[in-house]
Amino acid sequence: MQSVHEGDQILLYSGSKVQFLLVYKPGVKFSTHKGEIILPKDLKWGGKIISSSGTTFYVIKPATSDLMLKVRRLTTIIYPKDAGLMVLYTSVGCGSRVLEVGTGSGAFTIVLATIVGTTGKVYSFERRKEFLDNAINNVKRANLADRVEFLLCDPTKEGFNIPPVEAAFVDVPEPWEFVRPVYEVLEPGGFWVSLSPNIEQVQKTYEALKGYFVRLRTVEVIEREILVREGKTRPREFMICHTGYLTFGNKVM
Repeated sequence: MQSVHEGDQILLYSGSKVQFLLVYKPGVKFSTHKGEIILPKDLKWGGKIISSSGTTFYVIKPATSDLMLKVRRLTTIIYPKDAGLMVLYTSVGCGSRVLEVGTGSGAFTIVLATIVGTTGKVYSFERRKEFLDNAINNVKRANLADRVEFLLCDPTKEGFNIPPVEAAFVDVPEPWEFVRPVYEVLEPGGFWVSLSPNIEQVQKTYEALKGYFVRLRTVEVIEREILVREGKTRPREFMICHTGYLTFGNKVM
């Protein structure tokens, strides 16, 4: 089995309702309602740790969605179900330069930094210092801060002043105000992606995008988990329904 390195993030899993995300450091003690855990030396991925109460925890590599959902939040975050489509409806990949408008708590910043890799760059803008400071800490905890340039400013007044990017991801209450600044920094053919919780926001954004972007479309993603049990498999009673409307477009000259 492959070893876990000090500083890696690990997910201690003992069932869907008993899991903890933490940074691995040998000898660290971690208290849970299932007993105390002492992180041993030579920890292996997929291995077991037994807590003081006898509960078995498995050492799992956290998914990107785990890193997203377990950030310290000062704002609402983009959910994994939306994040996946936001990225797949663009050409973003390893080595890409991308723009994030509205850092928030840094959950989606983690997604973008993971995708662009060590040769890419995420330029992330936030207007509120307390949000940006929290997001920086969250991204540092995920060991991805070297791929992100954080900027505290209001681009509608100051512009972006960054190299051209191939995609812009906009998550602010008034995305229509950012259409022109984003247009100026996007490469020709580049992608606009915005998330808005209300349809009135989408309507205003559409009007602002016309003339600058084509192939405009808005979608909503709904996620329903299935409970798989012998003889009684069925949908879960609760589901992640409306979180936001996703609007996409491509820059034209």
